[in-house]
Amino acid sequence: MKENFLTFTIIVFFIFFIGFICQQNDLFMYKHFAPKYEQARRETFEQSKAYNEGMAQELEKMMLDYKKSNSDDEKQALKSVILHRAANFDLDSPSVSTELRSFIQGLK
Repeated sequence: MKENFLTFTIIVFFIFFIGFICQQNDLFMYKHFAPKYEQARRETFEQSKAYNEGMAQELEKMMLDYKKSNSDDEKQALKSVILHRAANFDLDSPSVSTELRSFIQGLK
């Protein structure tokens, strides 16, 4: 009876130990591969047509707001935002108009 209980306890302990090792392996794999996977997702998103067209439209809207603004403070604030948004955007993209391209170059 004691021998059966000891065997059962060892088997249960061994099963829990294997489960713990598997969980730790999953955690390690996630910590290792998650940043690479997320970086690939981000790069794919930034190269998508929807992102490029949306960013171009947003920059064009800000360009129009800049041209309509009257105060120098407002223009300075818009200039800062426009340059910040355009810094990581490919201005040579076909979705960017030449007017927008020259406007941003003029702001720099």
